[in-house]
Amino acid sequence: MSKYKEIKGFKVQTLASDTAASGIAAGTWASGGSMNTARNALGGAGTQDAAWVAGGSPPNPASKNEMEIYNGSSWTEVNNLNTARRNSGSSGTTTAGLLVSGQTAPSPPISNVESWDGTSWTETTDVNTARNGLKGGGTQTACIFGGGYTTTEVANAEVWNGSTWTEVNDLNTARAYTGGSGTSTSNILSAGYTVPAPAQTAVESWDGSSWTEVTEVNTGRGELSGAGASNTSQLIFSGNEPPNSTKTESWNGTAWTEVADMASARRATASAGTQNSALVSGGYGTADSALSEEFTAATSFTKQNLGQVYYNSTSNAFKVTEQPVPGGTWASGTNLPIALYENAGAGASNTAAMNFGGQGNPPTPAHPHTADTQIYDGTNWTEVNNLNNSRRLLMGAGTTTSALAFGGYTNPPQADGTQVVTEQWDGTNWTEVSDLNTKRADNQGIGISDSNALCAAGHEGTAVSSSVENWNGSSWTEVAEKNTLRYRTAATGSNTAGVIAGGEIPSPASSALVESWDGSAWTEISDLNTARQSAVGGGTSTQFIVVGGYSPPGVKANTEVYNGTSWTEINDLSTARYINYGGAGDTGSSMVVFGGADPSRTAATEEFTVPVTNSTITVS
Repeated sequence: MSKYKEIKGFKVQTLASDTAASGIAAGTWASGGSMNTARNALGGAGTQDAAWVAGGSPPNPASKNEMEIYNGSSWTEVNNLNTARRNSGSSGTTTAGLLVSGQTAPSPPISNVESWDGTSWTETTDVNTARNGLKGGGTQTACIFGGGYTTTEVANAEVWNGSTWTEVNDLNTARAYTGGSGTSTSNILSAGYTVPAPAQTAVESWDGSSWTEVTEVNTGRGELSGAGASNTSQLIFSGNEPPNSTKTESWNGTAWTEVADMASARRATASAGTQNSALVSGGYGTADSALSEEFTAATSFTKQNLGQVYYNSTSNAFKVTEQPVPGGTWASGTNLPIALYENAGAGASNTAAMNFGGQGNPPTPAHPHTADTQIYDGTNWTEVNNLNNSRRLLMGAGTTTSALAFGGYTNPPQADGTQVVTEQWDGTNWTEVSDLNTKRADNQGIGISDSNALCAAGHEGTAVSSSVENWNGSSWTEVAEKNTLRYRTAATGSNTAGVIAGGEIPSPASSALVESWDGSAWTEISDLNTARQSAVGGGTSTQFIVVGGYSPPGVKANTEVYNGTSWTEINDLSTARYINYGGAGDTGSSMVVFGGADPSRTAATEEFTVPVTNSTITVS
């Protein structure tokens, strides 16, 4: 079937045309109305456009009894609590809320519980264990709260049925000031503080009878907030790592994914809402805050763009041919003619790749860099015409018939050793074209042809750069800088949809940071699982593969794939390697890497292939 639209009764859309497909990963924070009273350690609950906050501290050790209600744009002061307190647990709505336990100053934690009916607060049954820094959630008449601090962190958990508190199974790890929300039968508590290691990453899931340890959050912290409806739908944000945090993570019942950061770093905030419609208010940044921010995302659902759809008349079923990248494997290819590292690569797949430049094994004092160029057809490497300028730590972009080579270190060196030279490959020869605006090496190349590419940062002489240049086929233009200063990153994509990952920050230290480029600005997205520098990148911005690299204590063979939302570890290389940008592949299903250091220079070539499989589409 050549036209999907001819499938009767079906509307076939792509990820680009279906605006809801992005889900939580595309959510963003925006400014909301400011509270009347700046404070931290306050309680709160409700929805994004109908929330309440109560109590708090301005600053410690004092406690407050003020309450405010939010209507989606502004806060209104209403009747106060009966007992001023801070670090309480909270649940419910703007017409039926509950504030649980907490601490007054300078007293120890209290067991008092107050119930809100939309007009005033009424004292109700006390909890069994007085504590502060407890978290949980649910409704006014059915909720659970776990953990907290008495004279030390505790693991106690209690369930409320509207009239009595019942002790239930304890948390596995005693802790306080966690993030969390949900219901009395489906809840998540994440991170928090324990002694002797304050900032935790541990997460526990409540199923109505017991707590189970599940996947840890990416960033350990305490005094964070959470929003969500169950133990499979959760958003956590703010907190103290230290320092105070803007980080936001989303939980889908299996994994935590970094999503958009808050604008204001702070801890001890109040929260309300759900995973895709959350509110954060107050807290402490450099001072007590009255700020509110709103997180909004499209309705979340799972959508897969797997492959080509066809109809099988024999089985009377729709089929899809797919290439699931996590099932890909590495296999040995033909070695390069020489072992080398600090080389560059270009090409579309593991049967159409190009290698150029680098440093041989061993380099000679008179010729530490090479101009050699080779093309790989999936079976053999063939020597072709050399670069005009010998160099190493250069970058490449494009294909075997249409490529760019730019930057790097040359011999003899230009001033401090870095270069501005750009050369263009037409399938036969290299020709010098317009120079970069800024000389650099260890820069990163992004692009699928010689008429559009990005040169992202690198070394500008002896300094590390965040500057980025765009190639339009004839000249380089400075565009928006990366958010984080680093070099030796892995990268892939195009000059309108690129992504860079990892790298070395000026410590020296390896980074897990990832940034995406939309043609005008860089945005931080989900971090790598393994921090590293000098790795190889391939694929697309939504099917990005990062291979090898270096991070203490040594050289990596790790391979990770990004699906546009999160990173997954897949099959490792056979030969760990780094200081190597020799890689090719403009899809996530076919890639090749060559050269590098392991830690001595290597000629090894490895090919990544994803098998094609068929599966049935079940319509229900």
